[in-house]
Amino acid sequence: MRLSVILRYVGTVMLCVSAFMAVSACISFANNVDTGFYPLLLSSLLTLLLGAFPMLFVRKAQSITNKEGFTIVVGSWVLSCVVGMFPYLIWGGEFTLVNAWFESVSGFTTTGATILNDIEALPQGLLFWRSATNWIGGVGVVMFALVILPSLGTNKMALTNVELSSLAKDNYRYRTQFIVRILLFVYVGLTLITTLLLKFSGMRWFDALNHAMSACATGGFSTKNASVGFYDSWVIELILMCAMFLSSIHFGLIYATLMRKGNNIFRSEVVRTYVAIIVGTSLCIGVSLFAAEIYPTLWESLRQASFQVVSLISTTGFATADTNLWTPFAIVLLIFISIVCACAGSTSGGLKVDRLLLFVKQLAARIKHQQHPNAVIRIRVDGVVQEADQLNGVVVFVVTYLVIILMATVVNTMFAQDLTTAFSSAVACMGNVGPGFGEVGSFDNYAQMPSILKVQASSLMLMGRLEIFGFIQLFFLKWWR
Repeated sequence: MRLSVILRYVGTVMLCVSAFMAVSACISFANNVDTGFYPLLLSSLLTLLLGAFPMLFVRKAQSITNKEGFTIVVGSWVLSCVVGMFPYLIWGGEFTLVNAWFESVSGFTTTGATILNDIEALPQGLLFWRSATNWIGGVGVVMFALVILPSLGTNKMALTNVELSSLAKDNYRYRTQFIVRILLFVYVGLTLITTLLLKFSGMRWFDALNHAMSACATGGFSTKNASVGFYDSWVIELILMCAMFLSSIHFGLIYATLMRKGNNIFRSEVVRTYVAIIVGTSLCIGVSLFAAEIYPTLWESLRQASFQVVSLISTTGFATADTNLWTPFAIVLLIFISIVCACAGSTSGGLKVDRLLLFVKQLAARIKHQQHPNAVIRIRVDGVVQEADQLNGVVVFVVTYLVIILMATVVNTMFAQDLTTAFSSAVACMGNVGPGFGEVGSFDNYAQMPSILKVQASSLMLMGRLEIFGFIQLFFLKWWR
């Protein structure tokens, strides 16, 4: 591998991160030069130098190898998290070295977990920077997956290993310029529309933009300690639910729907399964909350249930209620959707509905094969026969994903965490969901965690966001030969 080529591409990403830091500094300046201005300005300059150095001294490569492509992707994520710490560390407050790392990783991986006890104590510049890390992380995953890696020819996707619908596969054959237009059209368009709708629904411009960036990135960073619950508005909740739902669907499907193409949201088996899970889970939880008299009316129960379901399954993590107070039945269902999560090709993390659908189809096929040993059973999604290597990849990924959660839970319990907190925090971090249950509930945070568990949680966030294997393989020496 050519380290110089890798550094040049990673340097380009650093320049982008530096630009967002500069924008955050401008917001601090406009806010009467608040306490976030100088930390953000200095961080922007340091990141600019870090990115510009390889750009000046390394020639542009005409092509990159598979290994170089994967290393660029993972290296960009990790280094972005490192430089993302700079504003927090320089500002101080609750941001120790470990806390700054946790907050930065949580932002860029769009997890939305936080160590802050008082979010509203941060200056506006730092609040915007937190939301910006969500927004960069959301578009970053898709950008690297759809722009850098397809240029490597037959190389498999590093971040979304198993894309199921025929449209998803076709999207990755588009030329780079067209893919960029899809990303800009869908991602930026969703963000702008959501911002305007939130503003007209009663939010300030600053809060509307921050919540729109977090919702469309399925990140979940809010400017309020009580998250979306601060506003207590069903209109705002509905707008955010629509933004979170759309951002958790494959962007190619959204684009195809708007362009009135054949393979669209309404014809996608994956999307239909995703909607069925959301509707079914929301109804079950809503009825259980009403039956347990947690909320006085069925409408209020369904309102709270549906928002939390969409927020968690999309891996956003916004909150309007303390789910620790809900019924055990509701909590179990919320943990289940926190494991499954949303669709591949979106800004969401997690196991993905796509893999769940294939896993269930394989299970059904196995049962049929036991009944009819000589039968030839083909597994199809949207009418497309799935190849054996894709099916095997699904099984390996699902097993590995669950094993990692189990191992993280064991480590958490070694440091005196109760089982609910230990398991749900592992699920929430691995799936980039954010809030869990117990001591890391929807209205709590990760501040009380020992430093070693915060480091482990950060590793889970990166591993989940980078689809496990793209992150792990960098630690094998043979990879670098």
